[in-house]
Amino acid sequence: MTTITATMVKDLREKTGAGMMDCKAALNETSGDLEAAVDWLRTKGLAKAAKKAGRIAAEGLIGLAGEARQAALIEVNSETDFVARNQKFQDMVREIASVALKTKGDVAKLAAAKYGSGTATVADTIKEMIGSIGENMTLRRADYLATAKGVVASYVHNSVAPGLGKIGVIVALESGGAADKLQDFGRQLAMHIAFANPQSIDVSGLDKALVDHERAILTEQAKETGKPANVIEKMVEGRLRKFYEEVVLLAQPFVHDPDLTVEKAVAAAAKEVGAPIKIAGFYRFALGEGIDRPDTDFAAEVAAAASGS
Repeated sequence: MTTITATMVKDLREKTGAGMMDCKAALNETSGDLEAAVDWLRTKGLAKAAKKAGRIAAEGLIGLAGEARQAALIEVNSETDFVARNQKFQDMVREIASVALKTKGDVAKLAAAKYGSGTATVADTIKEMIGSIGENMTLRRADYLATAKGVVASYVHNSVAPGLGKIGVIVALESGGAADKLQDFGRQLAMHIAFANPQSIDVSGLDKALVDHERAILTEQAKETGKPANVIEKMVEGRLRKFYEEVVLLAQPFVHDPDLTVEKAVAAAAKEVGAPIKIAGFYRFALGEGIDRPDTDFAAEVAAAASGS
């Protein structure tokens, strides 16, 4: 029987990105033949991809790719944060973000698009990575912005590498002003959006159901004061304005100068760039937002893995 050494396991891990125990099992199954072990892991990994797809993937990375007048955001999820530190995974997310510039935010088209210079699609590549790394992964979403006149600025928060992180923002500014100054302000605005998480550019862009719900709650609160109806109406409108300051981009205090609203900051920036500025749109992706993550007992999971169950 061939003795499986730590060096052999290390070499196989570096070659495939698979887990240590999987590599040891593969080498045992193939009597220490490295190339045969690679094939064994690939077959085993791909065969298990469908099973892994049932597991919740809420970690991973936000990927961002951009040029002066266009940018794309994507979210690729994995099961654990460890995968986000894997160079192969990072390279994959970076390349998928680049492809997203061509598919303009359409997730279905992005999944079906060719990955890199080979013949595999983005979906095929993700499936291959599932087999290689051993975790479920999903291409969750993508969005795209472009402008014919102006810039699309961007910002990545908690960056692990250029264009990769936990929060990504792209924002389109329409203006005929100086492009370099416009780009600088755009980055400041993208940082603000990452921090303040606005729901719309202006009040008209808010979901009517959200506003109606907030108005109903504020009305009931105001009624508790016992004030006359006309006073209650004014109280509700005043509190709604405070609500707008929390969720509407132009009404929010600008994080770089809280004495200004974003609307006033835009007006000040317009003087700097030498032309009016219009915020044409923005997207903000926060990793895993909206994914229902079940409570898990990590210690129990480790014990189960150690026992082979």
